[in-house]
Amino acid sequence: MSKKLLILSFICVAFLFGINNASAQNSASEKHSNILKHPPYLKAGDTVAIVAPSGILKNKTNEIQQAQDLLKRWGLHSVIGKHVFNEADHFAGSDDERCEDLQNALDDPKIKAIWCARGGYGTVRVLDKLNFEKFNANPKWVIGYSDITALHNQIHNEGVESLHAIMCVSLTKDESEIEASISSFKNSIFGIPLNYTLEGSIYNKTGTASGQLIGGNLTMLHTMLGSKTSIDVSGKILFIEEIGEYKYHIDRMLQSLKRAGYFDNCKGVIVGDMSKMRTNTTLWGTTIEQLILDALSEYKFPIAFNMPAGHESDNRALILGRTINLAVNKKQSTLIFY
Repeated sequence: MSKKLLILSFICVAFLFGINNASAQNSASEKHSNILKHPPYLKAGDTVAIVAPSGILKNKTNEIQQAQDLLKRWGLHSVIGKHVFNEADHFAGSDDERCEDLQNALDDPKIKAIWCARGGYGTVRVLDKLNFEKFNANPKWVIGYSDITALHNQIHNEGVESLHAIMCVSLTKDESEIEASISSFKNSIFGIPLNYTLEGSIYNKTGTASGQLIGGNLTMLHTMLGSKTSIDVSGKILFIEEIGEYKYHIDRMLQSLKRAGYFDNCKGVIVGDMSKMRTNTTLWGTTIEQLILDALSEYKFPIAFNMPAGHESDNRALILGRTINLAVNKKQSTLIFY
């Protein structure tokens, strides 16, 4: 090969490598800076669909009626999925029936929000049956927590915000008992800004961070690992909550997530309620807060405890996918949504 041809070949290779490298960098940059779609906030006259993608709703007709009454007081209409009260062993109808109700609500342009009746278990069984094409063209709020984390993860990966908030069966006879939960839910769907000041904790790992808020139930986040529904935590702030687990189960899930690189580029962690922790015959030896700090000790990001969200009566709404500013110190932490 002549010297001239050799030089030209080198220039071509360098040029192509530069283009591919720039393209890869741009793709990574777009991925981490991507702003999710905001579903339209609700207004009087809008319609909310109530669906049950998870557990059975046996003897819960009063709670569903109460949920409809609440929406009516807010000037909203409601429709109930035709299979909501079906019973198929553990589930609110068969997988196909639960999927049909959810798919219809996702597709219907007249539906402006989808409120999940309850959690339990079952959402993961319908995820791969769903088609999000019409939803992506006409995004709407999907509301729930616990098992609904699986759906939140999928929606996040579709590029749309969703709402971690109370479900229909969360309502109590005396709604004043959960006034803060209801108020934050209402504010979220009607577009009133959310800001929270959390009670301080000696366990707080101080610092500040900004990024998209993601997450939900720890078991469900762990369950999604290795699937297309697992979320990319890079550049984001992770919220976790849990119920009814042994401490060593919490540690095992955190270790699994850590080994999968979940926290490598995480910006911060917010810890919600760790409810009804079970006691093992061999005691763990530390508090749940210390367990979490120890599991994440190698990371520099801030960690805030005492977020009132999860499986307690005080379950404040969180807009998943929305950028927040997080400031953590020992006396208090603040979350400001943008």
